[in-house]
Amino acid sequence: MIDVEDLIALVRNYNPRTNSELIRRAYDYGKRMHEGQFRHSGEPYFTHPVAVAAILTEQQLDDATIVTALLHDTIEDTRSTYAEVAALFGTDVAELVDGVTKLTNLQLSSSASKQAENFRKLFMAMSKDLRVILVKLADRLHNMRTIKSMRPDKQAQKARETMDIFAPLAGRMGMQWMREELEDLAFKVLNAEARTSIIRRFVTLQKESGDVIPRITTDIRIELEKAQIEADVFGRAKRPYSIWRKMQEKQLAFSRLSDIYGFRIITRSEADCYRVLGVIHQRWRAVPGRFKDYISQPKSNGYRSIHTTVSARDGKRVEVQIRTRQMHEVAEAGVAAHWSYREGVRAQNPFAVDPAKWIAQLTERFEEGDHDEFLENVKLEMYTDQVFCFSPKGDVVKLPKGATPIDYAYAIHTRIGNSCVGAKVDGIRVPLWTRLKNGQSIEIITAAGQRPQATWLDIVITGRAKGAIRKSLREDDRERFVKLGAELARVAFEHVGRKVSDKALRTAAKTLGLSDDTELLARLGSAELTAREVIAALYPELALKQADEVDSRRPVIGLAADQNFRRAHCCQPLPGERIVGITYRGQGVVVHSIDCPALEEVEEQPARWVDLHWQSGRHAAVNDVSLKLTIANDAGVLGHICTLIGQQKANISDMRFVDRKPDFYSLVIEVELRDVEHLHTLLTALEAESDVAQVERWRDLSRKP
Repeated sequence: MIDVEDLIALVRNYNPRTNSELIRRAYDYGKRMHEGQFRHSGEPYFTHPVAVAAILTEQQLDDATIVTALLHDTIEDTRSTYAEVAALFGTDVAELVDGVTKLTNLQLSSSASKQAENFRKLFMAMSKDLRVILVKLADRLHNMRTIKSMRPDKQAQKARETMDIFAPLAGRMGMQWMREELEDLAFKVLNAEARTSIIRRFVTLQKESGDVIPRITTDIRIELEKAQIEADVFGRAKRPYSIWRKMQEKQLAFSRLSDIYGFRIITRSEADCYRVLGVIHQRWRAVPGRFKDYISQPKSNGYRSIHTTVSARDGKRVEVQIRTRQMHEVAEAGVAAHWSYREGVRAQNPFAVDPAKWIAQLTERFEEGDHDEFLENVKLEMYTDQVFCFSPKGDVVKLPKGATPIDYAYAIHTRIGNSCVGAKVDGIRVPLWTRLKNGQSIEIITAAGQRPQATWLDIVITGRAKGAIRKSLREDDRERFVKLGAELARVAFEHVGRKVSDKALRTAAKTLGLSDDTELLARLGSAELTAREVIAALYPELALKQADEVDSRRPVIGLAADQNFRRAHCCQPLPGERIVGITYRGQGVVVHSIDCPALEEVEEQPARWVDLHWQSGRHAAVNDVSLKLTIANDAGVLGHICTLIGQQKANISDMRFVDRKPDFYSLVIEVELRDVEHLHTLLTALEAESDVAQVERWRDLSRKP
C-alpha cells in the first residue's frame, strides 16, 4: 500500500502548493475508519481508497478530489457520517463523498426499467459535480484491476456492468485511455478465451515480422526531421478488445485485419499539426475514407486531433493521430482536464470544456419521456461516434455515425424535423433513410401540415429525434384516443347497469393513479387500459361478475403457439403478479415472478427470457401456492383452519408438518387459488384468527424451477 508521504509526493509533482496536511489528515482518518475491514483478496480494505487516490493523481486532479478518493467508502461502509466528514474536511469534500456513496448504491445492472431510473440518477449526480463520477470511474478501474479475488458470478456481473455503462461513459467524457483499459479488463472476464487467442496471434505476428512499432516510429521521426518539424512520436499496438471489436464489426479474420497499430504525433503548435499531416501523406499513401479533422470540428467533450490511416512500412495500415501538447492533455484527461493542476494552480488549457456546459448538453434532451426512452437515448448518445455535416449557410452540425436527414432536421429544430418531407444531400434529392457522411451539405425540405410518421422511429438513430417523434405521435393520437375511449367507457358502464359521468371517470382516474379523466379516456382509447379495469376501479364486485373465465390451459399472453409452459415451483407466480418466462431445454417455458431469486442464474442469458403477462379476466382456482402457518396445538384447531380455507373458496391440495411443539406446531399447506387478490383475501382471513400465531406465503427456493 502506498504510504501517505508517497501519495503526497505524487500530488506535489504537479501541484507544489498542495495542502499536504489536509491529505495527511484524510489518509489517517480513512485508515482509522476502515481498520479491521478486508478486501476479498485478504488485503486491508484501505489499500483500495489509497489506490483510487493514486489513479486520480495521474489525472493531476485537485486536493478535494484526492481527499474524496481516500474517504469515498467511509460514509457507506464505516461508522463515519456526512456531518463528521463535513466538520473535519469541509462541505465540498462531504458533498463529493456523499455523491460517490449514492452512485455506489445504484444497482446499475438491474432490470431495464430500474436501470433507466438509476441512469437518470447517475446523470443527476454528475450534473451537480462531475468530480463524483471521476472518483467513481477510478474506483471501478481499481476494482476491475483486482477483480480476480471475487466470486466468478460477481466477476461476470461487474464486468458486464463495466462494459455496458462505465467504459462508454469514460469514453464519452474523453478519457479514452480509461475506456480502453476498462473494456479490456471486462473483456478478460467475459471472454477470456477470445482475448487469449488475440494475444497469441499477436505474438505470432511479431515473430513473423518483428516488432514493427519501433521501425515505423523511426520512419516517422526521420520524415519530420527532414521537414524540420519538432514533435514527439509514440507508437503502440491496440488493446485486445479494440482488435476484437473491429473483427466483429467488419467480420474479418485476424489475418485480414489492418490498422492494429496506432501512432501519436505531439506537435508544438496547431499549424505544425497540418504540416505533419502533409508530411505523412506525402511519404505514405492515405487510406480513403479514414481521415477525420477533430481540430477544426472538435468533439463535444473538447477532444481535438487529426486522425488519418496510411499504408506504412510493408503495406501495413497504421492509424496516426496528430495534435498539440494541450490537445493531448485534454485527449488523455477528457472533461477531467477542467480540474487539472500544474505548478500549484489550475491549468489554463483553452481546449478543456466547462463540465457544467458539457453535462447540460448531454442531458438537455432527456428531460421528457418515460424511463425506457431515457435509457435508450442515453445509450445512443454514449456509444456513438460522430459525423460533421454542413447547413446551406455553412454552419456545422454534429451527428452520430449512421444519422439520417431526419436526425439532421431535428438537430436543427424540432419544428423543422416535424415538418420534414424531403432532403437534398450535396444538392441531390435523397431518401430520408440515407445515412449521412462527413462533410456533406444537407438541405431539408419542409411543408406546412406535415407531421412525423410512425415509420420514422425505425429510421432515426438520435435520442433527440426519437423523443420528438414519439411526442408528436402521442399528441396527434391523443384527441382520437379520447373520443374512442369515451365511447368505450359509455358501453362498458351500460353493460354493468351504470351511467357514465364525469365524476365517475374522475374517481376512476384517481383510483388508477392517473392525472385526470382525459388521461383515463386517452389510455382507454389507446388500449393501454381496458374497460374492465375502469369498471373494477369503481365497482370491483360487478367487474368480477362480468369477467370472462380465463382458459386455465393458456392463462398467459406472450407464448408462441407451439410453446408449452408451467409455473415455476420455486416462486409459484399468481395471476396479478408481474411475470417473465425462461426457456429450459426439454421443459418449454417456465413462468417466474419478476422478483424470483432464481432469475439471477440466467441474468446474463437474455435470449432465454420471454416477455409474458397474465390474461385479463377471472382465472380458475387451480394455481398451487404454499402457505406456512404456526397454529395452536389444541383440539379442533386444524379442522377449523381447514374449514376457514374452504370458506374462502380455496381448495387444499397438500399438507405437511414442519415442526411440532407442545403448545404450537408449524405446517405448510398447499392451496389452489385464482390470483394474487384471492391470496390476499385468504391471508387476511387467516391472520384474523386467534388460533393462528403466524401465516405467510412460503416460497421454497431450494426447489428447482
